[in-house]
Amino acid sequence: MSIPKEPRQLMINIMYLVLTAMLALNVSAEIFNAFKLVDKGLSKSNAVLDAANAPIPDIVAKLAKKKPELATYAERTSPVRELSKEFCTYVDELWEELVEKGGGRYPADDPKYGGQIKGKKNKDVTTRILVDDARGKELHDRIIETRDKFLTYVDEADRAAFMSSVTMEVDDEAWQKSKDKNSWEAYNFKQMPLGAIMPMFTKFKNDAKSTESAILNYLMGKVGGEDIVLDKFQVVSSPKRTYIIKGEKFETDIFLSASASASSNTGVSISVNGKGLPVKDGVAKFSQTGNQTGVRKYEAAITVTNPVTNEKNTYKSTFEYEVGLRSVTVSADKMNVFYIGVENPITVSAAGVSSNDLKVNPTGVKLKSAGRGKFIATADRPGQSKITVSGGGLEPTTFDFRVKRIPDPVARLSKSSGGSMGNGEFKAQGGVGAFLDNFDFDAICKIAGYNLTYVAKRQDPVESVNAGARYNAKSKRLVNQAKPGDIYYFDNIKARCPGDKAGRKINSMVFKIQ
Repeated sequence: MSIPKEPRQLMINIMYLVLTAMLALNVSAEIFNAFKLVDKGLSKSNAVLDAANAPIPDIVAKLAKKKPELATYAERTSPVRELSKEFCTYVDELWEELVEKGGGRYPADDPKYGGQIKGKKNKDVTTRILVDDARGKELHDRIIETRDKFLTYVDEADRAAFMSSVTMEVDDEAWQKSKDKNSWEAYNFKQMPLGAIMPMFTKFKNDAKSTESAILNYLMGKVGGEDIVLDKFQVVSSPKRTYIIKGEKFETDIFLSASASASSNTGVSISVNGKGLPVKDGVAKFSQTGNQTGVRKYEAAITVTNPVTNEKNTYKSTFEYEVGLRSVTVSADKMNVFYIGVENPITVSAAGVSSNDLKVNPTGVKLKSAGRGKFIATADRPGQSKITVSGGGLEPTTFDFRVKRIPDPVARLSKSSGGSMGNGEFKAQGGVGAFLDNFDFDAICKIAGYNLTYVAKRQDPVESVNAGARYNAKSKRLVNQAKPGDIYYFDNIKARCPGDKAGRKINSMVFKIQ
């Protein structure tokens, strides 16, 4: 991104960057730890799939030697593996680009954050690259393109039945039903912290490897026929998701990584936690509702009957998934506090929940709606306030905000708060002004009154008590007497800002006339 030459645009860009950083402050560390745990589990699952897929091409090649017409299935294994590898490389490169533009990583030897990404709370980089720059649309199309290429390695007559084994897909229904998201990439990535989408990218690779595994097993089934004798098995759990929200159902397919389903003479029975499941084509579906948050474990057992010896062997593996709460954020759009007497804009959002379904309840402040997910908070007393968000399947989540008075304004004559001032400039002023420096809100403070003391050389001081900002008649007469060497004192200056019940005392000023 080029640096704008116009100062105003440069300032707007800088303020946007600061705002983005402030929005990230309200995403809790616990949520990011949950995302890390999910990503770790998916990465482990990917490693298991890689280990299961690696020996299959050699097995298919060996079995295909039985009949010349089976050679075509052996020839498909390498392209299938290469297609999966190319897609995973593409996802890794896109992820590393996001990480790099989000601030990179901490050094591997960093004692606290070794190797972790620096910009995990960065929402701007995900929105800018994946939504605004259309890289998310490119990812969407790449998933569909890769899925369609995978299917070309399945016989045309088998494709319709095989589709249920393909995990590579994009959900184009959810975002189309959403009232405030106009694309798949906006629904999944807009204003999402970088750390939150990390497991999504690992899942994209998991989908590719799972589809690769399904096709390799399909090819092995094609060359195995009825007379294949299976002697090595690995239990595989292929969940739709490994991270679910409390109250949702966890669903997974459990099967052997070998081709038991291709042999009608091979008896297969599958159970989870000791309870038998219906088996169709070697695959059983297991589901259970996530009623408690945290990591949940389940043991899958598969018993296989050898079609030649009738010997039964049982294989067991333990898997896990995590049940969490929906993540929700309440972000103060200007500063991380509420100020008395002004309108404080806030944004409320929750991943996967329509803004229409959210219920927002304030304590200590008043809220009024300003559009989808937007609210205006107003306060009348300092202290603490709370915003509680619920609805749409969310557990009630509370966010704390401080409530403060507007900062003290600075009293000035012209652009000066004291010091030397020319005789002509001093007489040209009509009164005292109150200015809010470096304050992001449109607020105006007014001078309630002050004492003006005129001290001329070798004369007694003359005082005028002035109500309001502009000089009264006596003050104006004293100002018009100014000559070089005279001194004017402005003290007991009081200003009244929005939300103030009485004037507050602010800085005094002393001017020496030149």
